[in-house]
Amino acid sequence: MSAIKRVGFIGIGNMGGPMAGHLARKGFEVSVFDLRRDLVDRFVAEHGGKGAATAADAARGADAVITMLPNDRIVRSVVVGDGNGEGAASALAKGGVVIDMSTSDPTGTRSLAQTLAPRGIQVVDAPVMGGVIFAKDATLDIMVGGDEAAIERCRPLFQAMGRSVMECGGVGTGHALKALANYVNACALINAIEAMAVGARFGLDAKFMAEALIPLCAGRNHPIEKKVVPHVLTRKFGTGMALGFIAKDVKIACDTAHAIGAFAPLAEKVSELWSAAADKLGAQIDQTEIARYWEEANGISLTGKK
Repeated sequence: MSAIKRVGFIGIGNMGGPMAGHLARKGFEVSVFDLRRDLVDRFVAEHGGKGAATAADAARGADAVITMLPNDRIVRSVVVGDGNGEGAASALAKGGVVIDMSTSDPTGTRSLAQTLAPRGIQVVDAPVMGGVIFAKDATLDIMVGGDEAAIERCRPLFQAMGRSVMECGGVGTGHALKALANYVNACALINAIEAMAVGARFGLDAKFMAEALIPLCAGRNHPIEKKVVPHVLTRKFGTGMALGFIAKDVKIACDTAHAIGAFAPLAEKVSELWSAAADKLGAQIDQTEIARYWEEANGISLTGKK
């Protein structure tokens, strides 16, 4: 397939505007569309390119269309259209690529790919990690899912907008990883807040706890680096700490919260899960073997091997 030179960029808000600007500066021919006409006019004045009146207009003559929109439903509406013939795909030639850089539902992304495949249009999902500052200085981390050849064809675009490109697998996997990464971060945030709130109610200083938890729970003690990668994925399961001991410690934290009347719903659920895993798998096995509890429930192996 030919190299991508002409790009239709749909959604040029706080994130999309700087991203599209980097493409223009790198020499790509960029046509932009946004429901806010003032953003389109400002982009053209600052970066050049073409201002489009509709999504279809942005896609006309383009090799690829990039969407940076609030969710997959809006992406589908903009790309496929609402029966008015103004969807971007209606003007995108066979062999074109739709690159959704929004944070979209991966099932919606796969559905979009299935819809566009008969038209000879491929879909690549490429959500980003990082905020407006990273978009402005082109240091976004980009998670990409799709056909390998299509990803390779799009790589120059990604390199113009970000600092790293993570190839995740088939279409939809980039969006899945983005959502799951945010899920891990969201869990970690309320986990820390809940622990600090219970500690503060018990009498610990919040600032002291925050500073203490960094070396105790982050860096070399972070579970992904210390346990998941070296023990779960290798199947070594050899940290030397029994699953039952962790279950006991989590229960102590939960009981402490109960004893002082603290609000700790996350601790209650975590304690319940560790106790259930200890009962099912055995309290004496290594703590990292708790991974088997999720593997068995989901019918998968984290190593890809049964």
